[in-house]
Amino acid sequence: MQSARRVVVTGIGAVTPIGLGVEGLWAGLRRRRSAVRTITRFDPSAFKSRIAGEVDEFHPTDHIEERRARRLDRYSMFTIAATRMALEDAGLDLRREDVDRVGAMMGTALGGVAHGEQQYHNFLTQGPRSVDPALALTVFAGAASCNIAIEFGCTGPNATNGMSCASGAIAIGEGFRTIARGEADVMIAGGAEAPLAPLCFGAFAMIRAMSTRNDDPTRASRPFDADRDGFVMAEASAVLVLEERGRALARGAPVYAELCGYGLTNDAYHMTAPRPDGSQAARCIRNALAEARVAPSEVGYINAHGSSTPLNDPTETSSIKQVFGDHAYRVAFSGTKGYYGHALGASGAIEAAICSLASRRGWFPPTVNLETPDPACDLDHVTGEGRELDPEYLVSNSFGFGGINAALVFRKADA
Repeated sequence: MQSARRVVVTGIGAVTPIGLGVEGLWAGLRRRRSAVRTITRFDPSAFKSRIAGEVDEFHPTDHIEERRARRLDRYSMFTIAATRMALEDAGLDLRREDVDRVGAMMGTALGGVAHGEQQYHNFLTQGPRSVDPALALTVFAGAASCNIAIEFGCTGPNATNGMSCASGAIAIGEGFRTIARGEADVMIAGGAEAPLAPLCFGAFAMIRAMSTRNDDPTRASRPFDADRDGFVMAEASAVLVLEERGRALARGAPVYAELCGYGLTNDAYHMTAPRPDGSQAARCIRNALAEARVAPSEVGYINAHGSSTPLNDPTETSSIKQVFGDHAYRVAFSGTKGYYGHALGASGAIEAAICSLASRRGWFPPTVNLETPDPACDLDHVTGEGRELDPEYLVSNSFGFGGINAALVFRKADA
C-alpha cells in the first residue's frame, strides 16, 4: 500500500516511569538512568522476579475531573492523561474541530485486567458489594479508545487492538493509514498498560520471561547485553496526535516528524518465541520501507524492540541484517527499554514518541545498561552519552507474543 495523504506527528503525551509529558519524557531520556526498582504496588515476594518500572507522581485529578476519575481504573486514567497532554502539546482544541473527522486508535496487551483482578480479590474477601460498580466498563481493552472519545468528544474511527507488545505500534500504524485513506484528518493513537497486579505480573513470571536481577534493579533491563536475563515489566501510556500534513501546516502546528510507512506480519511460529530466522520480522520492516518509498540505505536510525530477552534480541539483530545488508552496520541503533522496562502494549507507542521527539531535537538516547554487547548483537549501538544525529529516515520496531511484528517508518520533518 502507498499512502495518498501525508501524515505528521503534531503532539506527544506520555505517562512513563522516567517522566510525565513530553518534557518529562525528554528529561528522563537525557538523564540516561533506569527507573526500574523493587515493586511497591503489591508484595512481589512470591515471585522470582520482584522488579518493575512504576509510574511515580501521577495524580489523576491533574488531568481528569475528580468525579470522572473515581469511575476509571489506572489503565483508562493513563490513557486519558496521555491524550490530554498530547492534545495540549499539539495546540489542538477539539471543541473547535469537526469531531467526525477525529478518531482514536489505541493498543494494549492486558487492558483493565489488573483492575479486574483487584476487584475479584474484593469479591472473595468482602463480598459482591465491595466490587467496583464500573467493573464491566473498565476490564475490556476497548475502554482506552472509547474513553478518549467520551472525554474529548471525537466521533471518528475508533478501535483498540489487543496485539500484545506490538499493539501500540499497530494502533499508530492503523491511525496513520486511516488518515492516509482520507477517513479522518486527525487520529489520536498510542498505547496504554497498567499490569502491575499479582496475577498479571505472576503470569509472566511463571513462564520465566522476566529478569530476576532483583538485587540490582536499575541494571536489570539490558537490551542486547550478553548478561541479559529477561524483560522487566512496566506500566505506562504514550499517545501521539497524528494529523494530515496540509491542515497541520495551515494551522501552524508543531511538527515532530512525518510518519510515512507501516508494516505488519506474523511469525506463525510460537506464542512466546520469535521465529528463529527472523524472516517475518524482516519482511515486516521491508513492507514498512516499501510503503514509505524508502531504500534501506536511506535509514539513519533504528529504535529497536530490544526486549532484553535471550531470544528476541539476536533475532531482531538478524532481521535488521537481512533488510539492511552491510548498511546495517552504519545505522545508529538503540533499544530504550533499559530506561523504563517493557510496558507491553504501551512500549511501541513510547518508542514512536521517542523517535519523533529525537528526530526534532537531534539527540538520540543510548541503550542503557549495554555494558558487554552480545557477539550476536553486533550493530552500531548508541551507548554512553547518547548521540547527536540528523537522520532523514528512522525505523521503530515492535514485536510481540503470538509472533506479531510491527514496524513504523518516520521521516524528519520538513524545515
